[in-house]
Amino acid sequence: MKKKYLLTPGPTPVPAEVLAKEGMPIIHHRTTEFSNIFLKVEENLKKVFFTNNNVLLLSSSGTGAMESAVINLMRKNSKAIVLETGVFGSRWGKILQGMGFSPIILKEEYGNAVSLEKLEESLKENPDVLAVFGTLTETSTGTVNNIKEIAKLVTKTDAVLVIDAVSGLVGEEFYQDKWGVDVVVSGSQKGFMLPPGVSFISMNEKAWKMVEKSDLPKFYFDLKKYKSKITEGQTPFTPPVSLIVALDESLNLILKDGLENLFHKYKKMGSIIRESVKGLGLELFSKNPSNVVTAVKSPDGIDSGKIVKLLREKYGVSIAGGQMDMKGKIFRIAHMGYMDKFDLIIGISAIEMGLKEIGYNIELGKGVKIVEENILSCNGCCSD
Repeated sequence: MKKKYLLTPGPTPVPAEVLAKEGMPIIHHRTTEFSNIFLKVEENLKKVFFTNNNVLLLSSSGTGAMESAVINLMRKNSKAIVLETGVFGSRWGKILQGMGFSPIILKEEYGNAVSLEKLEESLKENPDVLAVFGTLTETSTGTVNNIKEIAKLVTKTDAVLVIDAVSGLVGEEFYQDKWGVDVVVSGSQKGFMLPPGVSFISMNEKAWKMVEKSDLPKFYFDLKKYKSKITEGQTPFTPPVSLIVALDESLNLILKDGLENLFHKYKKMGSIIRESVKGLGLELFSKNPSNVVTAVKSPDGIDSGKIVKLLREKYGVSIAGGQMDMKGKIFRIAHMGYMDKFDLIIGISAIEMGLKEIGYNIELGKGVKIVEENILSCNGCCSD
């Protein structure tokens, strides 16, 4: 049996304590026992989102929460702006188009962050825009967007700002209420250190007022139904009971470490990985790199998909390749969730061996040395 190492930007590794909770006998969800767990989870999620808003739990991947945001906020014939810096920014546009809208797409060259100037100009040209949809960390390109400054621009208008924080929450600095972000969606399989299956959505009063005016058809993703059940510690439909019990444990671990400490940890891990891959003669893809995943340009003449496949099948190390237009051109190394300093060493050593085997002229151990030297100099800041 080959041991497997997961360094993908979702799903991420799950701690043993969290897995153990999933393995417990299932409880019935319409009970006081479940409601007590649910209410504790609700309060702890608010701490992670840095919000006083309710955080609604949906049985879906993060895309389900994204779709729920669209159908609960938008109205027929209304306008929306989409900030596209990669595949997942593009997904906002596809969801809106699927609902019959023609969103205003502000697309940046992949690898670049959102242009604040373009957004400000578009908001002035379209004062009747209902919502602006964007992404905290664009997983497909390893790019982080300046949500704090984006929020300052949108807050001056009647529009709501809706942010996909599926990969960024817990790993990147993010403060929903302090920054004035109206709606935030996220998912369980990244920073929350859980398997896929639960998504989250948090909305402020400005957004809930918009929900009251929404005239799009909805049933399962009708967020008013979820909000009405919060105080009971319940959901309107059957929840993923075992995942929520496990979420309770993962939130305990996250809050025990402290969000600010985790922000610092992932920032340092991202810095170490970037320095290491540059030391190998490789080029970063993003011009504004995130702290949760690093995108690296594949060497000339080498299909990144071959690197990813070789590492997974021969060495048991899973990283991610490029998506859509970036397929074959980049590979991505995650440093989020339940990962620490030795995951960095494993990931870089596997990449070195894989590149060497494929034919890239590389000095084995050079990248690993950079990782090790940085770890020793940071006094355990990358420890779990």
